[in-house]
Amino acid sequence: MDANILVVDDEPEIADLVEVYLKSEGCAVFKCGAGSQALEIVREQKLDLAILDVMLPDISGFTLCSEIRREHHFPVIMLTARTEDMDKITGLTIGADDYITKPFNPLELVARVKAQLRRYTRYNETGKSGGDKDVIDFNGLVINRSTHECWLYDKPLTLTPIEFDILWMLCENRGQVISAERLFESVWQEKYLERNNTVMVHIRRLREKMGEPSRSPRFIKTVWGVGYKID
Repeated sequence: MDANILVVDDEPEIADLVEVYLKSEGCAVFKCGAGSQALEIVREQKLDLAILDVMLPDISGFTLCSEIRREHHFPVIMLTARTEDMDKITGLTIGADDYITKPFNPLELVARVKAQLRRYTRYNETGKSGGDKDVIDFNGLVINRSTHECWLYDKPLTLTPIEFDILWMLCENRGQVISAERLFESVWQEKYLERNNTVMVHIRRLREKMGEPSRSPRFIKTVWGVGYKID
């Protein structure tokens, strides 16, 4: 992974940890603890991605992201201890590409960096947004409909055709709740009958293959009485 990455965090131990993991992947890291310093680096260096803490001593990470977006289109990942939904919405609205909360798994952060760089590379190659419609890539999960391949944090997942189709449908409708009935009729192409636990069983198998804890899954979430969603 050959990339120039800006890391902005006023907690030196966090910035140092991120730097170690990114450098192990071959990245050049530009590190600072304040927004004003970050803006200087943005002006002086050719960057491929930025990781910004929200809480900075001078300006907020949101303000810094807005300033970056005035002239640059490289991916921005917000890194923060604040978990409120409104903060996430604010970050994404002003131009952030992803949002991860502290404490975090460094390997997950690296996977998200890789995912954003892949997306940015495809954007530059095609010259337009949208990229390959047969590839969905977010939060470390990559699913390719044309090759029927799937990776989670850069590790391949071996899925059955049914499991793949369920995961693709959930990813394609990211953020929306999909009922078990709709999933069944779309994937199996059969009429859904009451008390049909087929979808539930396949969801459970998918979670197991993805290493998802049943009580608090990160990807496939159950909306009780309604259906399933990925967000």
